[in-house]
Amino acid sequence: MLKSASSFRPLRILLAATLATALTPVAALADALIDNVTGMTLDKDGKVVRFTGLLLTPDGKVARLLSAKDKRPDKLDWRADMKGRVLIPGFVDSHGHVMGLGFRLLELDLAPTKSLDEAKARIAAYASANPERKWVLGGGWNQESWALGRFPTAADLDAIVSDRPVVMERADGHALWANSAAMKAAGITAKTVSPAGGRIEKIGGQPSGVFVDAAMALIQKAVPQPLAKDRNTAFLKAQNELLSHGITATADMGTTLDEWLTYRRMGDAGNLRVRIMSYGGGVEDSVRIGGTGPTQWLYNNKLRLVGVKLYGDGALGSRGAWLKQPYADAPGQTGLGFMSDDVIRNLMSRAAMDKYQVAVHAIGDRANAQVLDAIDELAETYKGDRRWRIEHAQIVDPADLPRFGKHGIIASMQPVHETSDRTMAEARLGPARLAGAYAWNTMLKNGAPLVFGSDYPVESPDPFAGWAAAITRQGPDGQPYGGWQPQEIVTREQAWRAFTMDGAYAGFAEELFGRLGHGQQADFVIVDRNPLDANPTQLRATKVEETWIGGQKVWERR
Repeated sequence: MLKSASSFRPLRILLAATLATALTPVAALADALIDNVTGMTLDKDGKVVRFTGLLLTPDGKVARLLSAKDKRPDKLDWRADMKGRVLIPGFVDSHGHVMGLGFRLLELDLAPTKSLDEAKARIAAYASANPERKWVLGGGWNQESWALGRFPTAADLDAIVSDRPVVMERADGHALWANSAAMKAAGITAKTVSPAGGRIEKIGGQPSGVFVDAAMALIQKAVPQPLAKDRNTAFLKAQNELLSHGITATADMGTTLDEWLTYRRMGDAGNLRVRIMSYGGGVEDSVRIGGTGPTQWLYNNKLRLVGVKLYGDGALGSRGAWLKQPYADAPGQTGLGFMSDDVIRNLMSRAAMDKYQVAVHAIGDRANAQVLDAIDELAETYKGDRRWRIEHAQIVDPADLPRFGKHGIIASMQPVHETSDRTMAEARLGPARLAGAYAWNTMLKNGAPLVFGSDYPVESPDPFAGWAAAITRQGPDGQPYGGWQPQEIVTREQAWRAFTMDGAYAGFAEELFGRLGHGQQADFVIVDRNPLDANPTQLRATKVEETWIGGQKVWERR
């Protein structure tokens, strides 16, 4: 399942109260020691290093890792005794949507629902409990997890709420489900034409109530937009959630100008804790934010516009992923390609001219081939350390997999998508076309830098769930036995690296964070068990107890 950053632009905030977030940071501008830890990190070569103490500089960087035999400094400004608890580097989520997470946490969440009837009951209860809301907004639905065999319809919603608009975003952010009142407010009729790169689902020639990919904008234009104070609240909610999972840095894929201004407000107010590597939502937003190129790091290395996010296709769940051959379960459809070959080259060239890093969302094999073709051509002109990124790279023609090892292309993938989507992927593609699906190990063997994330809020930002999925190819239920397409399993250390130091590398930040070594930012988490010794079930159950960024404790489990 995939998502486009623009698709996570909030529909409207449902909570405007101020949000108490995390902790007031403990001042770290002093020589300090985090002592008595069971410490583990990776070195520059990806090898495990163990230590019992972490000596910090006055500006919150790692001065030295100490072993049990090393003498501790006689004079310290402060010392924290961790009583033998486990300390590991903070996680770097290489693909998420910060504001999308915040608004999803504040709006009606349908992710837990297991049937259409359960979703309808939840929507009805929410609408009844919030009669003052002029629009009922939320998301997280997935017709596949409902075993519905079809998309939901406006009629389904009209039966429970007909007096005001209802709009629910699909779990992957690539489709909207609207009732008749919402369609009326947006001026949608049987004559409304599906836009390029989008699809209006229809029944008997009438709009059914589901709008896929670019067609979502037809509904979104009518939805009241959140105020700045609403965005602030959503950000604080998202930040707290990320810190609670031990995520100390994240790539924000598809940052809009309004979202960037929110991050700036938070930074100006001293409320920006998590490090954000921002990728503008297209060339236009990136240029409006950065002007002539990537920004410098702001707010003590907390915020930087790094590059441009483009969107090559949709998602498998809504049959918007662009395939070379028709869908096995919809023979007349091959998905949605968002850009012609000329357009994608022009946009990538425009971004590369100003040295923006280019990240392109590509899920289907046709979309991945298109991006690879474009990079092959552009790499001849735009040389140097470009670090071209392909986001998701979920379904790749086996013939195209070796191409990821060229031009330094980064495969930015999400292990939890494989475990969530495997049965749906089998239905969409058929068994004969799965050889290049979620091919993590093959990416590494072909020499492609592999980085992991969660694609929150499509999935939980919990990195331990992703770590366990990466080393087992199994879901939380331990299925399937032996793992799905087990040849693509990666080692525990490879997965750890993809969630930390290589995630920083993917955002040109490897000199700042991603591991614990001399001169690196002291970004680390205290967890309740040793993740290198835990079995997959135990690894999934790992809890973060404290999160520290730049030598400051910014979150603690209460």
